[in-house]
Amino acid sequence: MNLYKKNKEGKKIDSGENINFGFFLQMGITQIGIVVDNVDQWTKKLYEGLGTSHWEYYIYDKSTLKIMRTNGKDTEFAMISAVANLGELRLELIKPLNGDMVYKSFINSYGYGKLQHIGIAVDDIEKALAAAKKIGIDVIMEGSGYGLDGDGYFAYLDTVKLLGITIEFMERPKRRRQPFKVFPE
Repeated sequence: MNLYKKNKEGKKIDSGENINFGFFLQMGITQIGIVVDNVDQWTKKLYEGLGTSHWEYYIYDKSTLKIMRTNGKDTEFAMISAVANLGELRLELIKPLNGDMVYKSFINSYGYGKLQHIGIAVDDIEKALAAAKKIGIDVIMEGSGYGLDGDGYFAYLDTVKLLGITIEFMERPKRRRQPFKVFPE
């Protein structure tokens, strides 16, 4: 299974048949995710302290996701996600609301306000997940369908033992829903 990444000149580089996890990391970290208990406090703090762009708030639940799975089993969960840019990097603040999701065990182990995942944007989530599975990395939580056209997919991978942190693959939607809130207004 061949996957591609682009080098600094924009030329596609073929992964070849021998994919290892380093290939994914070389694609570039595009996002970091922090689990928080108060999204409004954190958006204000990071906006004023780091100079992030404005923050857009989204809800992910059964009204916005057509697939929700944890450890391969269909489930329901709900969370608020606020995103902003800091240069090329996207910051995501996640407030779990309810349901079966990976954030519960993270909070129990580390508490709030800690880096929970690093995200890698992929062009083809199915190929990326198949390649990860081929090297023994399972999906621990996933959701899809949050774009206006029913596209958009995120998948958290079981990489804590391997890398010390969870990796998220994201296939971003072509068009996003409108945020339910923006900070600052």
